[in-house]
Amino acid sequence: MSATFPADPGGQGDRPGRIMSGEMAEQPAMLRRILDRGAPRIREVAAEIAARKPRFVLLTARGTSDNAALYAKYLLEIRLGLPCGLASMSTTTAYGAKPDLRDVLVITVSQSGGSPDLVASTRAAREAGAVTLAVTNNPDSALAAVSEYHIDILAGPEKALPATKTYTASLLSLYLFVEGLGGRDGADAAAALPDLAGAILGRRAEVKALASRYRFAERMVITSRGYGYPTAKEAALKLMETSYIPALSYSGADLLHGPLAMVDNISPVIAVVTDGRGGEALQPVLDRLRGRGADLFVVGPKAQVEAASAGFSLPTAGVPEELQPVLEILPLQMLAYEVTIARGQDPDAPRALAKVTETR
Repeated sequence: MSATFPADPGGQGDRPGRIMSGEMAEQPAMLRRILDRGAPRIREVAAEIAARKPRFVLLTARGTSDNAALYAKYLLEIRLGLPCGLASMSTTTAYGAKPDLRDVLVITVSQSGGSPDLVASTRAAREAGAVTLAVTNNPDSALAAVSEYHIDILAGPEKALPATKTYTASLLSLYLFVEGLGGRDGADAAAALPDLAGAILGRRAEVKALASRYRFAERMVITSRGYGYPTAKEAALKLMETSYIPALSYSGADLLHGPLAMVDNISPVIAVVTDGRGGEALQPVLDRLRGRGADLFVVGPKAQVEAASAGFSLPTAGVPEELQPVLEILPLQMLAYEVTIARGQDPDAPRALAKVTETR
């Protein structure tokens, strides 16, 4: 099924947000391309790395890619039992630390593969004995060149400053890699994703109506648990960089440890409820939020949406919990887009941002 989410409705070539809109619409075809063309190479890379028996994994990334890396952390720890950490790049790039990384797998996730700190930290990791893997949308990048292994996420050129299709491409590619690392072929479990993504993106009018509810929001809180937590962080980033609404993301457990006090019936709370153990773990948080009279927006199973103030129901039946984040982020990308348009801003060109962020 293809998305009915046109790149340029009405033929207005200079319409604000047309690039982001078009790139969101590409996601079903892109997911299918990864399954058809990318999966065999990902399995090969995974098999080669598995043979080297890494004892620990470090994940390195910035921005949207950092949220994809966090998703990989959940996969690696839950699916494979491999301990993982999120790297602090400044320990090597600013402080010159030289950790012993023998038998450690360092995965660096980057859309462009061009940020100097990512390249420098990956080079340092390889020199320190690590097995290095770059996951990028640019096989000709400096990051791919300094890494021992590379996975091309096959998203195609991404021109809008807010990353959309490269995020979901990273999620699916990382899922296939982790499954391959465990000796499994994840392509069959993911086969339904392209059609499901198309159906979700075809519900644009539904999201546009919801967006009018949050046009004047001064702050948002986004929460989840388990596999949904990276989605919460990525949704907060999308809202902040496109609409400039301060959006605070919390694990549901962390929300109860203090930040719950700021929740009222004015500032919206978005809850990403996965259909599985993560959603079950989030249930006490949802109960507390309802008890405080929060304006609760739920992305998740239909029953959870019906018990909230508003929401977007996801087709989760038959989709493993670990794959639901690929679908969960889609209505939240659309929400960020529609809220930004409703506020009279252009989501294609957020102020003060560049496509390649050259941190050092």
